[in-house]
Amino acid sequence: MARAATTSDVFNAIAEPRRRDILTLLRSGDRPVSEVSEALGMTQPGASKHLRVLREVGLVWDRREGKQRVYGLDATGLRAVHEWTGGFEQFWNESFDRLDAYVQDLKAERRQE
Repeated sequence: MARAATTSDVFNAIAEPRRRDILTLLRSGDRPVSEVSEALGMTQPGASKHLRVLREVGLVWDRREGKQRVYGLDATGLRAVHEWTGGFEQFWNESFDRLDAYVQDLKAERRQE
């Protein structure tokens, strides 16, 4: 089965670490592509390519400001990711509860020695 193009959905788009870095950077506010590329140590064409993918899947928006293109985060596009990962919350909570119980048992055994 062929893998979907990175521009087809949010999950494929954020599979790329540099795109996740861009989303993290844009959490603090809108930035022109030149600032994105500089902050992340990327070439401007490379940053533009990643930003285009993120825009196509609805995770960022852009606007023109003079000669610059400014990008901003559209976190509503992450709703599907949030809902999917939220399904694992009960699993992790139960796992941590079991680990905590195990640690408490070990501590109790040491106190009895």
